[in-house]
Amino acid sequence: MEWMKRRVVVTGLGLITPLGTGIQKTWEGICKGASGIDRITTFDTSESPVQIAGEVKDFNAEDFIERKEIKKMDVFIQYALSAGSMAIEDAGLKITEANADRVGVIVGAGIGGIQTIERYHSVLLQNGQRRISPFFIPMLITNLAAGQISMRFGARGPNSCVTTACAAGTHAIGDAFKIIQRGDADAMIAGGSESAITQLTIAGFANMKALSSRNDTPQKASRPFDMERDGFVIAEGAGIIVLEELQAALARRAKIYAEVIGYGMTADAYHMTAPDPEGRGVVNCMRMALRDADIAPEDVHYINAHGTSTPYNDSHETMAIKQVFGEHAYQLAVSSTKSMTGHLLGAAGGVEAAFCALALSEGIIPPTINYEHPDPECDLDYVPNHARHTDLENAVSNSFGFGGTNACIVLKKYIA
Repeated sequence: MEWMKRRVVVTGLGLITPLGTGIQKTWEGICKGASGIDRITTFDTSESPVQIAGEVKDFNAEDFIERKEIKKMDVFIQYALSAGSMAIEDAGLKITEANADRVGVIVGAGIGGIQTIERYHSVLLQNGQRRISPFFIPMLITNLAAGQISMRFGARGPNSCVTTACAAGTHAIGDAFKIIQRGDADAMIAGGSESAITQLTIAGFANMKALSSRNDTPQKASRPFDMERDGFVIAEGAGIIVLEELQAALARRAKIYAEVIGYGMTADAYHMTAPDPEGRGVVNCMRMALRDADIAPEDVHYINAHGTSTPYNDSHETMAIKQVFGEHAYQLAVSSTKSMTGHLLGAAGGVEAAFCALALSEGIIPPTINYEHPDPECDLDYVPNHARHTDLENAVSNSFGFGGTNACIVLKKYIA
């Protein structure tokens, strides 16, 4: 079929993370092995067993959005629109009347506008229903992240939102890749956004025993694959990328970070929050992505792991990688950038796809920091504590979410 010949490349990146707003700040932090995690500043945590998070520290919405529009958007939508603006500018993509129907948007989020929900629930209880803003619903619904980007830039092509917990950003990019590949768009703005560091969210995750409680050493708290890991660190931000059909990108002489060549999505069909002990869903997901990419396991050089720093995830992901890659698993570089950013939930996949694109284009593998105590169950090369400079050809990005939903994308170094 003709559409199978359409190649898809990454031409723009937009990042807002606990390491900084913008590609340069975040990537420099990643390459230095810096941590963006610290004590929570936005509310009183004195009664909480968890007092740390990866907060975005330098974001100013007015740098990207008109002041009168900001109050109509939950913070996760502000992040999405701002990161989307950065990505479009970085790509040099011009959306005009001539191409608007061929440019689409998909942005994922795991939780959506929970800050707005908490805020207006308090208003309702204290002041009654008349004080609820008429913008309340469009401020918080998850698809308004993609909606606001499309309205700002006039992108009238395929538009959707993915809400698959911590796999949402990767699903959004994978779905966008397929839309271009099959010929329904020539460019897609895709990724994930999240801003869910709230009292209610922290309480919910903490009571599940999912979060690290290393309150005294925040920057050491996220320690994927380390023997002493005790949970993930919740974080916020956005990662949005511009995907384009190769010939369209070449025609306008766009810079190309990487090529997207494979996508897999599966379910564990096992448990609401725990991974399948045999790793079947994750194994099938990676195999599906490699099959779609038409490459052998031995062709992969780097995996940006889901690597949440929870006892279960890291050992099960390691086991799944060994099942898929066999002996080659020990030749792979496998790192978790969540050691530095924390876990951005639905935004994680968008941010980590951008890191893979940068790793391929610049020949730098991000490290796993805080790797101090090897775990016998986690015995792969996790690029401990320092970035590695080496040429890469193919990279995989894994994302897994509550409900047993799995997503995996494969990116390739682009050579003209």
